[in-house]
Amino acid sequence: MSPGEVALILFATFGVLVVLRVPVAFALGLACIPVFFIDDRLTPFVLLAEMFKSYNAFVLLAVPFFLLAANLMNAAGITDRLIRLSRALVGHLPGGLGHINVTVSMLFAGISGSSTADAAGIGSLLIPQMKKQGYDIRFSVAVTACSSVMGVIIPPSILMVVWGGLMSVSIGGLFLAGVVPGLLIALSMMATVYVYAKIYDYPIYAPSSFRELTSAIGQAVLALMTPLIIVGGIVFGFFTPTEASVIAVIYSLILGLFIYRSIAPRELPRILYDSGRFAAISLFCIGTASAFGWALAYFQIPRALVAEIEAMGLGITGTGLMVAASFLIIGMFIDAIPAIIILGTVLWPVATSVGMHPIHFAIIGVISLAFGLVTPPYGLCLLIACAIGKIRVVEALRDVAVLLIPMLLVLLLIILLPDLILALPRLLMPKFVN
Repeated sequence: MSPGEVALILFATFGVLVVLRVPVAFALGLACIPVFFIDDRLTPFVLLAEMFKSYNAFVLLAVPFFLLAANLMNAAGITDRLIRLSRALVGHLPGGLGHINVTVSMLFAGISGSSTADAAGIGSLLIPQMKKQGYDIRFSVAVTACSSVMGVIIPPSILMVVWGGLMSVSIGGLFLAGVVPGLLIALSMMATVYVYAKIYDYPIYAPSSFRELTSAIGQAVLALMTPLIIVGGIVFGFFTPTEASVIAVIYSLILGLFIYRSIAPRELPRILYDSGRFAAISLFCIGTASAFGWALAYFQIPRALVAEIEAMGLGITGTGLMVAASFLIIGMFIDAIPAIIILGTVLWPVATSVGMHPIHFAIIGVISLAFGLVTPPYGLCLLIACAIGKIRVVEALRDVAVLLIPMLLVLLLIILLPDLILALPRLLMPKFVN
């Protein structure tokens, strides 16, 4: 059979299983079963071996540790301190609580590395407050969900750790390249919130005094040291990403148990259990997605795709647009980590063939997949925010679409101007980023 016919079988089977509401992690593994009948050399044991081989990666230990660090920070009440700081910084702007929502998501993203932790932790505090102050609940849910995507764009990012480990790209370079897009997305969202506030006359807070600002900074400064320790340590070679994730856990424990004293020792088993449960889901997805990706490679589907796209002569910009569209579409249906393993490995040779920088390719993919967290039917962050706001997903879609428009323009800017995101990695890591 041709590579195209095999790809049709694999993706069609996977699509049917998803429609039947089979969990994505299981659907990816089950979709490989039909290929057993195509080649006598393929057996279930081969695919199981590929699954276990994918787990034999030291960098993957960073996934559960970063998730644990995010849960510890949430339990330590870091979110409250970041909200007070955000109020002191931007609360006086029109639509103050909306700007606070965006700003605290940006700050928390530099601590957690997880968008779902951002949506759950910040949404549970701010969505009820925004509703109480007269904000439309649909707008409150939409701004919470959309701002949470910065959790996997601003470093440290679990998606960037997986991407860098899978495709041998400098994780420190990826972290640095995520800074500018994260800030631009935050600014684009704040501009949209400003327009909403002017149209609907949303309330503002009184400007904070210098004393209130310094007090808020003092209360949050230890938490804000987390991204500096993690990213700085990786960039300047003090430790690896996996070691950085362990240091983040130790630092979070020290803050929660001994400095802030907001985590009781009896809470630790629950935090460990929740972190282990979510990490197991992510890691199982990595195994089945790796088996699916191996099946694609075995039948030379990526090579056939490269040949087809090379014939189109798209160039770097055209390929960037195609990559973004592909990740945006697949991100609507499956989780970001298996999407990276499946689609990222397929499109990586395509990006290489046109001379696209590996970090530029990675950032386009990560941002596009992050936007998939707020687009149905998957849209995990949107589902979390809607559950907190007690509304149906369809009710928030209009406001989500409005907020996504400027965010997509930021993605387009990054595709057109790769030097915009590569400048910081080239400045601080010239030996590893050309």
